[in-house]
Amino acid sequence: MAFTLSGDDVCQITHPSPIPNPYWVAFSSSAAKLIGLELGPNGLPADPAWLEICAGNSLISASYQFRSPLSTVYSGHQFGVWAGQLGDGRAILLGEVNSQELQLKGAGKTRYSRMGDGRAVLRSSIREFLCSEAMYSLGIPTTRALSVVGSELPVRREIIETAAVCARLAPSFLRIGHFEHFASLQDTSRLKELADLLIRDHYPECQNTAEPYLELFKQICNRNAKLVAQWQAVGFCHGVLNSDNISAIGITMDFGPFGFMDQFQIDHICNHSDQDGRYAYHRQPQIMHWNMACLASAFLPLLEFIHAPNDAQSLLREALEEFAVCYAEAWQSLFRQKLGFTTAQDGDTHLIERLLQAMHDSSVDFTYFFRMLSQVRKEQELQTIVLRDHFLNRELIDQWFADYIYRLKSENSSDEARQKAMNLVNPKFVLRNHLAQVAIDKAKQHDYSEIQTLLKILTNPYDEQAEYDAYAMPPPPNLERVEVSCSS
Repeated sequence: MAFTLSGDDVCQITHPSPIPNPYWVAFSSSAAKLIGLELGPNGLPADPAWLEICAGNSLISASYQFRSPLSTVYSGHQFGVWAGQLGDGRAILLGEVNSQELQLKGAGKTRYSRMGDGRAVLRSSIREFLCSEAMYSLGIPTTRALSVVGSELPVRREIIETAAVCARLAPSFLRIGHFEHFASLQDTSRLKELADLLIRDHYPECQNTAEPYLELFKQICNRNAKLVAQWQAVGFCHGVLNSDNISAIGITMDFGPFGFMDQFQIDHICNHSDQDGRYAYHRQPQIMHWNMACLASAFLPLLEFIHAPNDAQSLLREALEEFAVCYAEAWQSLFRQKLGFTTAQDGDTHLIERLLQAMHDSSVDFTYFFRMLSQVRKEQELQTIVLRDHFLNRELIDQWFADYIYRLKSENSSDEARQKAMNLVNPKFVLRNHLAQVAIDKAKQHDYSEIQTLLKILTNPYDEQAEYDAYAMPPPPNLERVEVSCSS
């Protein structure tokens, strides 16, 4: 959906700030298909003008839907505290191509930069590029990354780094924070206009219902409940689940201090800036639910058009309660699939929780364990299960494996069919932090080959790709603690 609301109170015409001597760092031919880009034999756009476009040095053709580049205003809660007006501080929307919005991240200052420089640096842009494409290939709703363009332009963070611009795509970049902004201003007409556009372009099933705004709220909640369940199932931590980083269409967005867990810790914190652990792994579902409560407050004026205030509050409160049910159903279904179950049985949740607790107690590698679990056979002797050696409490894990095998025997699936099914949901490859760091370190030396290698591997995360077995292994001890923060 193009951001078609008009007026200076909504968005500002914002031209990108050019960067000197731009060069390609990374490019996704898969994402390029979304906007119909013709590619040359080198896998880059056949039209050289696209380097300048993705750098923010020139605009896309006026034949596309937008006639001017835009930055939008929104508000939000950051780390649980109302932060007031925020906005696209370093994101500029260039246009809409084939129903995909094309946005540049790091292309210079906007009206909403809040004293910032509007730039992104090479390391963070590479991380966003790789993770966007990795999440897509895992089957998780996400923004896409078209490219990273670099420049020797210096940018100050903790140290002086070089600039980069990430071009990203999404059907819509609307956030919960857009609704919060107009609700905070008590601008009900803008709030209604925004909701109507969202229904028209992304939730048409809500249009002809008796309560279109209430149904819209429910659908946004459901999408985000399922989304966070998918994160939990692959061990993904977002890192900054502020309400302004939450999508109104239920996609993963704003890749900053994210991390895929290596050693499983239920309370794992991926963001070095998150000292209180608000956005730790086990709290992500709770925080997403909290963000939906923020959205409910923003939607209240929409329901008060046709309901008394108390009735509107009651309807939204009841709708909000559905989030927990939707999340639990999605989480249970995903973990049953990860364990190779084809049916739902009463003791499954307890069995899953026992396993996760045992993995936590022994710091077992999350991705590696679930991938290797498919090799367990129903008639296998416990002492021959290699995965036992990853646990400190042998007696406890032996009992779990005994119960797991008993559970497998309650179904009719063969070991071969189950292994195949499990390997379609348990990835062999994820974007581990140490892998991204190696690619970043090489890129700083103008060697972008590792980015392309990782993109190739992560595009097929469920395939064996035996030649890349080393990329599926846990990090070596010296790379176990790659720290990332909000500046990442």
